[in-house]
Amino acid sequence: MSYLDELNDVQRQAVTNTDGPVLVVAGPGSGKTRVLTYRIAHLIEKGTAPWEILALTFTNKAAREMKERIGKVVGPRANRVWAGTFHSIFARILRVEAEKIGYPSNFTIYDTDDSKSVIRSIIQEMNLNKDHYNPNAILSRISSAKSSLITPKLYEKDEELREQDRMAKRPHLHAIYKKYTARCKRSGAMDFDDLLYRLYELFQKNPDNVLDKYREKFKYVLVDEFQDTNHLQYSIIRKFIQYDKSDRNICVVG
Repeated sequence: MSYLDELNDVQRQAVTNTDGPVLVVAGPGSGKTRVLTYRIAHLIEKGTAPWEILALTFTNKAAREMKERIGKVVGPRANRVWAGTFHSIFARILRVEAEKIGYPSNFTIYDTDDSKSVIRSIIQEMNLNKDHYNPNAILSRISSAKSSLITPKLYEKDEELREQDRMAKRPHLHAIYKKYTARCKRSGAMDFDDLLYRLYELFQKNPDNVLDKYREKFKYVLVDEFQDTNHLQYSIIRKFIQYDKSDRNICVVG
């Protein structure tokens, strides 16, 4: 196959060994993304249905380029691959399944300005010092908590986090986090972090009827720039591939 001729021996090995877990570690400019792209094309050429392949990237540009490269080998079938950023792919799943965790399927996605506006109104309602309670800092703190799978309830019980907040003269941050989370849910809205955080919750609460469905659906999982995954992203990837029925086919490059 002509696309395999473009690869060196090591790259070809990573592309053609499709079954089981594969880790590709290499420096910048060494063709890691090409390996991932051609691996997907190779899977399709070998008979895997495009919609059974999940490829996660960190930017829309990377996802677009990936589909274009796959398309050069397999044609329009490339468009049926589930290739996209963590946020876009997870939003797509949540649109189908969100009602199982108490959100409407047409939930709103808050951007950073929307989130800061909600936090600002909570600070005002709680009559807190605006110099100490900066919306940017608070949103960053909440984002960090979600990325570490720390719920408002866990945050409130975490003495180390509470002490850090007291030192920063923000002792009520846990209360803001709790109110912010409740307000988003009441409004049928998710922020960018929620697209990951709520997907993890969805899978955690619905292991049989939802998680198994997507484990069955995606026969191959591929992750680009794996070194950039945070704890939450890594935890979700593990959910996709922890499966008793067979060896999981995961390929990560970084």
